[in-house]
Amino acid sequence: MRGPSIRFDNVGLQLGGVDILSTVSFAVGSGEIHCLIGPNGGGKTSLVRCLLGQMPHSGTIDVGWDENRTIGYVPQLLDFDKTLPVTVNDFLAMVCQKRRPAFVGMSKATRATSDAVLDRVGLIGKGKTKLGSLSGGERQRVLFAQALIPAPALLVLDEPMTSMDEVGVERFASVIRELAADGVTILWIAHNLAQVREMAHSVSCIKRTLLFSGPPSEVLAELGAEALFSSLGMANFEAMST
Repeated sequence: MRGPSIRFDNVGLQLGGVDILSTVSFAVGSGEIHCLIGPNGGGKTSLVRCLLGQMPHSGTIDVGWDENRTIGYVPQLLDFDKTLPVTVNDFLAMVCQKRRPAFVGMSKATRATSDAVLDRVGLIGKGKTKLGSLSGGERQRVLFAQALIPAPALLVLDEPMTSMDEVGVERFASVIRELAADGVTILWIAHNLAQVREMAHSVSCIKRTLLFSGPPSEVLAELGAEALFSSLGMANFEAMST
């Protein structure tokens, strides 16, 4: 598989007369893990929504697709009524089963695929468990599983590890590394700088505009903790570095 390269060129976004993003330009290489960091409300999710075609924008976003143009997306959380009698298998069928109604159950092919991705994210045996009874971290892993079913060439992650325990984080990180090694391009809104330093090929900091972009070993080291603390608008740098 060859994931797409992505180029953001002078991207801007204005809503209600307010500049959400302004003159954002950087590139993501094919098969890279590229992390977006920055303060809450700085425009990271808005930039991703522009990429996904969900928000109008100025400037251009060029995606250099190969044959596979499939996108997987993992939001920050799953907002739903926890009292609904929906199992993990029901959810995966609703999201991923195109020709067979979910209420009649999974096809054999979908069940095999579902079991494989649940195993990959460490949730094998949870297929019959109701979504509402899972922990927040387990629900995030279900969202990760559904994003893997279409075998994406581009995987977009919006702070997916926020509510995960240590086991979930380790499993998530392992799968992300495997996907990148297979050529998948990963655009990841991240909040943990230790993970960014360890896993990302490149990183961009967004605070309405682009503050910096490049390899983590270079740009994060050049800024130093105090400058990065200031640019991110963080009240506690430790939360970003441990």
